[in-house]
Amino acid sequence: MAKATGVSPATVQRIWSARGLKPHRVETFKLSRDPLFEEKLVDVVGLYLNPPEKAIVLCMDEKSQIQALDRTQPSLPMKPGRGGTMTHDYKRNGTTTLFAALDVLTGSVIGECLPRHRHDEFLKFLRIIDREVPKRLQIHLILDNYRTHKHDDVNAWLAKHPRFHLHFTPTSSSWLNLVERFFGKLTDKAIRRGVFHSVPELIAAIGDYLDATNTDPQPFTWTASADQILEKVRRGRVTLDAINN
Repeated sequence: MAKATGVSPATVQRIWSARGLKPHRVETFKLSRDPLFEEKLVDVVGLYLNPPEKAIVLCMDEKSQIQALDRTQPSLPMKPGRGGTMTHDYKRNGTTTLFAALDVLTGSVIGECLPRHRHDEFLKFLRIIDREVPKRLQIHLILDNYRTHKHDDVNAWLAKHPRFHLHFTPTSSSWLNLVERFFGKLTDKAIRRGVFHSVPELIAAIGDYLDATNTDPQPFTWTASADQILEKVRRGRVTLDAINN
């Protein structure tokens, strides 16, 4: 830019800064192509904004392949003028999968670490939810379209447990599932800076974070209506079509 306009790089930087321009930053997006996008969106947002009575609304997902990483050298602590540092390389010591169900009303989380995320593990987690949620409550479960969630054995189990009601988010719409926000906090506060010499150490750290969360749960508040989201998606499609054409 500086060469093309005949000014110094510092001048270009000052102009960009004065106008709040950050051309080096790139944001990502993806519009769902789910033919039932609107129907699923209205269903899920309706549960957030107007939950049914005598029921619990749970946002459920699996955080798979969580790695137990051990740094090759000890991390250096913070000191004045410098943040904590850690080596860029690491040793892998195995993985685990966290199954989690976030209570939309209270912010508490039902969680269980399991070795894999097949339909067998999903069924095991459904049984855990069934035990922990009072029998007087219906269970509305918001989850994605992963084929494990629609396995024949899962459908057979659900047929025998009619208080479970599954609500699927549109494809490519993980942002619609509030449990993803819990996963983000878990990663930032308990995993990213951690040093784990084994999978049991990793599972223990995740368990400690779950206990802390449930000791003082803080719900995530959903505020956007389905109409507001649909209008934003409509604008995105119009812009994308204009670029493609």
